[in-house]
Amino acid sequence: MGEVITIGLDLDKSVFQAHGADGAGGVVFRKKLRRDQLLGFFSSQPRCVVAMEACASAHYWAREIGALGHEIRLIPPAYVKPFVKRQKNDMADAEAICEAAQRPTMRFVAPKSADAQGSAVVFRTRDLLVRQRTQLINALRGHLAEFGFVVRQGAGNTAKLIQVVEDPSSDLPAEARPVLTIIVESLRALQDQVAQLDAEIAVRAKRDPVAKRLMTVPGVGPVVATALVALAPAASTFRRGRDFAAWVGLTPRQHSSGGKERLGRTSKMGERSLRRLLILGACSAAKAAARDGSRASPWLTGMLARKPRMLVTVALANKMARIVWALMAHGGTYRAPAMAV
Repeated sequence: MGEVITIGLDLDKSVFQAHGADGAGGVVFRKKLRRDQLLGFFSSQPRCVVAMEACASAHYWAREIGALGHEIRLIPPAYVKPFVKRQKNDMADAEAICEAAQRPTMRFVAPKSADAQGSAVVFRTRDLLVRQRTQLINALRGHLAEFGFVVRQGAGNTAKLIQVVEDPSSDLPAEARPVLTIIVESLRALQDQVAQLDAEIAVRAKRDPVAKRLMTVPGVGPVVATALVALAPAASTFRRGRDFAAWVGLTPRQHSSGGKERLGRTSKMGERSLRRLLILGACSAAKAAARDGSRASPWLTGMLARKPRMLVTVALANKMARIVWALMAHGGTYRAPAMAV
């Protein structure tokens, strides 16, 4: 039995599974650990590579175990799954993590600091509140449709739904009106909370010099710029802008074989929140270009004339991701391409 070189750690809330391997990949130990035993166990181990899946609490344990002198490697769960043998359990998962970490071409996730995770909380909370607001709007629309009040979809038509509930002359049953009023009050409370978070994000965008530079890109507002600063890894993690766009999940998925290249829909890998925000920003830029093409780039104007709107929106989001990486990696501000004369 050789000296432990790599430890695969399967994370959990209370009970953790560790798998130690030597330089040849042989098993050195398999050990089950409680939460209060974990740091004491790693403090007694020689300095080695500790690998974990990049899942909930992984960045916290990466900081704690890394402070003990170990080298931390976080692996996306999708890259660990092919190494799981037959039965799926904690022991097999820890072994699979250990084997995946020893592959020379494996890709890893950079551990985040506590400050970086703290900056991301505002976006996670805003996403949660926006989802809850959407649920309430849909519930209110569905209930009112049962009584013959049909309003067009979209958050912009929420005021019409509220007006129906608050109008004493509307034909709502007396039994339903007090309950629908509770939904309206909850909806207004969520709207106020989302507005508070938007104000906080705007303040952060004005304070951060990188966010201010990113906001010079068309389609990138305070929310998108601050989210990029908080959620995206360092620009040095990627070799070029295409790698960053692929990490966000805005590049096509390949189904190529036999020398024939087949490109499908976007891969939707990486950070979901950033991908959604970039697409929303691109959607706003595309709508503005459709209204007034004189102020849009020739590339965008030409694409809108030839391709469907949603396809152009995703392509523009891909382009925005590459521009954002260039600004984060090399500095400067966005300069619009010169118009042809």
